[in-house]
Parts: sequence; C-alpha cells; structure tokens
Amino acid sequence: MGDKASAHPGAAGRATAADHPASVRNVVLVGHSGSGKTTLVEALALTAGAVNRAGRVEDGGTVSDYDEIEHRQQRSVQLSLVPVEWDGIKVNLLDTPGYADFVGELRAGLRAADAALFVVSASDGVDGSTRMVWEECAAVGMPRAIVITHLESARADFEEMTRTCAEAFGGDDPDAVIPLYLPLHGPQGPDGHAPVTGLTGLLSQKLFDYSSGERKESEPGEDQLPEIEDARNRLIEGIISESEDETLMDRYLGGEQIDVKTLVEDLERAVARGVFFPVLAAAPAADGARQGLGTVELLELVTGGFPTPFEHPTPGVTTIDGKPREVKACDTDGPLVAEVVRTASDPYVGRVSLVRVFSGTMRPDETVHVSGHGLADRGHEDHDVDERIGALSTPFGKQQRTVTHAIAGDLVCVAKLNRAETGDTLSAKDDPLLMEPWQMPDPLLPLAIEAHSKADEDKLSQGLSRLVAEDPTMRLEQNQDTHQVVLWCLGEAHADVALERLRSRYGVQVDVIPHRVSLRETFAGRSAGRGRHVKQSGGHGQFAICEIEVEPLPGGSGIEFVDKVVGGAVPRQFIPSVEKGIRAQAARGVAAGYPLIDVRVTLLDGKAHSVDSSDAAFQTAGALALREAAADVKIHLLEPVAEVTVLVGDDYVGAVMSDLSGRRGRVLGTEQTTGNRTLVRAEVPEIEIGRYAIDLRSMSHGTARFNRSYARHEPMPPQIAERIREEARDAS
Repeated sequence: MGDKASAHPGAAGRATAADHPASVRNVVLVGHSGSGKTTLVEALALTAGAVNRAGRVEDGGTVSDYDEIEHRQQRSVQLSLVPVEWDGIKVNLLDTPGYADFVGELRAGLRAADAALFVVSASDGVDGSTRMVWEECAAVGMPRAIVITHLESARADFEEMTRTCAEAFGGDDPDAVIPLYLPLHGPQGPDGHAPVTGLTGLLSQKLFDYSSGERKESEPGEDQLPEIEDARNRLIEGIISESEDETLMDRYLGGEQIDVKTLVEDLERAVARGVFFPVLAAAPAADGARQGLGTVELLELVTGGFPTPFEHPTPGVTTIDGKPREVKACDTDGPLVAEVVRTASDPYVGRVSLVRVFSGTMRPDETVHVSGHGLADRGHEDHDVDERIGALSTPFGKQQRTVTHAIAGDLVCVAKLNRAETGDTLSAKDDPLLMEPWQMPDPLLPLAIEAHSKADEDKLSQGLSRLVAEDPTMRLEQNQDTHQVVLWCLGEAHADVALERLRSRYGVQVDVIPHRVSLRETFAGRSAGRGRHVKQSGGHGQFAICEIEVEPLPGGSGIEFVDKVVGGAVPRQFIPSVEKGIRAQAARGVAAGYPLIDVRVTLLDGKAHSVDSSDAAFQTAGALALREAAADVKIHLLEPVAEVTVLVGDDYVGAVMSDLSGRRGRVLGTEQTTGNRTLVRAEVPEIEIGRYAIDLRSMSHGTARFNRSYARHEPMPPQIAERIREEARDAS
C-alpha cells in the first residue's frame, strides 16, 4: 500500500494477459458526472507507464491516439476498460458513466469488478445517486475506497470532505471511513489559496512530494509531527478495531507501539473484507509531469488492499434446463463460465464483446456456447447456440493488443461474437451453462419513432436489433394496439444517445413522434343494433341481416358472445361469421378507434338468403350491427392505470405526493424504509406518467427511483375523453 515503509518497486506499464488470478485486480470507478473518474483513470495509466507524458500509447501507438481517447472518454456513455500493470499485478480499471441515464453500464461494471473506487469531487461533494450505489455495494459486501479529487479548486477542503464522506458512507460506523494521508500544501498564492503539492503518510509519517512531477519521499520536520498525531491515532484505532487479531487492541491500549508493518497488513485485510474504507486524495499530473498526486498511493492500495478474484464468489450458475451447478470460484482449470458485460460495434472489426471470465480459461478461435439472458420482453432474443469466437485482445482506447488466452478472474475483449449480447453467458459447447443475471434497471421513458424515409424503413429493423443487443437496459416494443415502434429508455440522455447511434452507426434516420397510450372503449349501458348487408349487382349478391344486443360487463371480462337465435333465422354455419365480424369491429373500435372490451354481445335474430348469404356477408352484418348499437349509447373511453411505487428521500416525500395528486393519481399509502427514505404507493393513469422518469429525477435531485406495473383500465374523465374523441375525428 502507498504508506508502506519499503521502497516502491516501480511501474511495469501496459498490462496484457494475466497468468494467475492472484495477479489480477478488477476495480470499478464510481461517481457522478464531473467527479473526475476518467481523468483519474488517465492519471493512473500515466503513472503506471501505459502512456507517456506526451500522450503516446506505449508499444507502437500514435501521438494522436491518446488525445482522441481522452476527448472521447470524457463524453463516453459506455463502460470502458483500461488495463494497466503495477508491481507485477494487472489492474483492470473499469470507468463507468456518471450520468443516471446510464446506470446499466454502472451495474455491468459492478458485476465485472471485485472492488470499487468511489470518486468524490472536493468541490461538489457526494450526490444522492452515489450514496445509493454505495448501499448497493454494501449489500453485497464489495470492498470500497474513496478518492477525493479536484483538490486544486480554491474552495476544496480535504478535511471537510472527509467528514462529509464519513457521514454519507459510514452508516452506523463513520470511524470506518478514515483518510490514510493528509494533503501537503505549498505556499499560499496571491488569492490566499495554498495548492496541494504532496501527501503526508499517517502510518509511516513520511512526506510524499509531487511538486516536481515525480514522487519524492522525505522525513517530516519535528514541527510537522504534532499536526498529524490526532489523525494518525484515529487511523490506528480504526484499523485495530477491525483487526482479526483480538489481542491487538489490548496491546495498543496498554501503550505498546504497534509495528507499522502489522498495521498495514491489518489495514489491507480489513479493506479486502469490505469493513474498512480508506480515503485517499488524487490529482492529475501537471503538464510535462509523469506522476499525478496520489496516484502511486492509489495503485498500491489497489494492488495491496483490494481482493483478488479468488475472493469474489461466482454468481449462481445453472445448466441450461435450470439445474443448479456448483462452480469453484476462479478455477482456471474448471468449466468455462464467462459473461458478456458490454457489447460494442466497431465499424472496422464488427461486434466486440467485453467479457469477464469467472471460471476456466478462454482461448481464441474456440467454439463456445452462448446462453441467452431471458430479456425477450425487452426485444432481446433468447440465445442457445454455439458460436466460434475470434481474436482475444486487451484494450486501451482505440488500440487492441492481441492476447493468447484469458484466465478466470480476468477481463478480455472478444471479437466476432455475432450472436452474443450483453448479459449472455459463454461456456463450453459440450457443457453449456447459464449464469444468474445481474439486476437490470427498468426503462420507463417511452420514445416512439418512425422511419424518416422509405430507405430508412428498410434498415430500421436491423438497426434497432443491433441497438438493443448492445444495451440490455433498452426495451424495444412493437405496440400492437397503437401500431407504434417504441424504444423504452432510462432518460432523455439515454434516448438521445440511442437516436445518435441509429444515425451514425447504422445509417438509420428516424423521426420522434408523440407516444400514444393504449386506450380502450366500452359501452356505458345496454344497447341494441341491427346490421343489414344487402347488395345485388348481377350474379350472386350479398345478403345478411342480424340483430344484436350489447351490455357492459365488469372490467377484465373481454368480449363475450352469446347465441340466442331460434328457429334457424341465422343458419348455424353463419353464426361464427357474425361473431367474427363483431370481434373484428371491436378490435377496430366503435368511437375513437380503440379496441372495445368488457361487453356481452347477444345475437338475437336475423335473416338469410338461400343463395346470396355467405360468410363474408354475415361478417359485415355483424360489424354493422355493433356500430349501430354503439351509435345509440354513451361509449366510455378507458385509460390504463399503473400501480406506481416511488422510493424517495424523506425530504422529498411531500413534493412527490403532491405531484402524483396533480397527475390524477391516488396515493394508496406510504412505508418507511432504511436510509431515511420512504416508499410511496399510488395508482396513476399511464397517460400522465409518460415523462415521469425525467420529472421525478428533477424533483428529487436524482435520488428517487420508481417502478410501474399495469393495474387495469378504467374510465377517463369526460373532458379528457372528449378531447381525445375530437382528435380522432380530426385525424380521420
């Protein structure tokens, strides 16, 4: 770890393939947009020697490559992997998007990683969404550390931000969130701001000066030691309280000076167990410098304190038919079990899959079994196929370095997996397995689209299928009622990226149209109708007459057809024809073009002709009879009502409940949950919550979540129903 008393062995540079799981660390970086995650990844890559100070990727990269990578990653909305090597350890750095709309990429990063670095800006603090991710990690016991960035800001206060992190992340034990270092400040400038130039190690009591662009170690002066004594004692007590050696606290309280090496070893074990959360500071290197402030300490924490893949339990594994299968964690000689955690399309090499190998060893050009992930409801096909993989490589920006294998615990890019999608399991073709899927957020913002031109229409289907293959958080719906193509997204930014990818990657231009909710119609009362279809135009004519009665039924009854014809007024062979015509008309609607439901239609009487009656004629007569019955009675428009649950911080409960009421919602109740949050249950018409995903995020400052499920259809208010009828008449 960075505060070890021993000399630092130096960086090893760009990582390729690992040969043993113990030499791998998989780390996901978490934080809100603007917290400095991508900048930190670049600083760590620079310190590790993966890039040089001129921005040139080592081992044959071009000068412009890294500049392009930097520009693109700052705007990235996908999980990205940057592998580096430090002290003989391969460190897979997984940079996640900070925007709430791309939480699916964040969840993929959490699935692929064994530990998390929470990146917090000293000038912005901790936002609500970052706290919620911390709780997710805590629920599964994932080891975590905190990195405070943007210390160059004039209003940055490391000590104050450390206290904020302890309050936000410490829960019942804020003493478990403690800094390992204190900032070392340079001389004050004209504005009174003293820049951070180095760090003071609390355990080793060493100074690490970065002001020259290289990390230089020195001894503190006697006058500096009292300044760090309180912080050092708190750190030591925090480490000892989490120590597995129960005698250590007694020895410390008895006045014994605990050896620094013992403290470091206990610290590393506590971090790996996920019970101690060190706070560090980091800043990018200045122009021309090789090492950014705190990057050496951070890399040593990752390699020394974060767990190996051996300590990450393999998610649940079953056979294809659902039988549990025990798979030893990170067994390089065990059955192949790997998972696609990200899918991307490259214009030159085609589809590239980022894969985490949990068991076994993967090699290029072998045939693997691709098992689907059960997301058919989101437009993703289920998979159960064999596929030959292409080259294996390890990435850095636009470059790909070919590797000969990928062992359990490692991450690798796989080319030419044309059928596999994000979330799919890869296993041996003669031993197909399926991993338990990770939790996917439900897309709740509808985006109705149509092809811009005939040429776009021809390419739309393929473009959409490729789009959803990359992103399992997106749901593709072909709505049979409204005849709209709908992309369900997580938010506006998610929708914008989807449209841009359709245009730039797949050459499909689409237009966004108003999203229509699937309304229904029903009879408000009893009514009767007579359908008469009589035509004679030479040869066989058309003759069919039927009389019906229609009455409303309770919700959920559908269309009920009853035959009460007596005396053969309608021949038996034509009664199904009448029913078919009535059901066809009901599907088309009788007032505003929406399907008719929850009525009983009784066929009472009719007439037929021995020559001119036919199946088609009685279908037409049945439809005419239903339309006539509808003309003589009030027709209710029914709207779908959703059951909505909102998990929101207590500070925003009032605003959320008031907003739901303004959407014609009925609040059913509230329930207090952990973390000062409340679960609000309500029923709200779906027509009122089309943009609720956006509005709720704004209302709660990104801290609330909601789910919705269909409850039933119920009558719309008369004034809204009349407006919709007028719109339907204008459209026709």
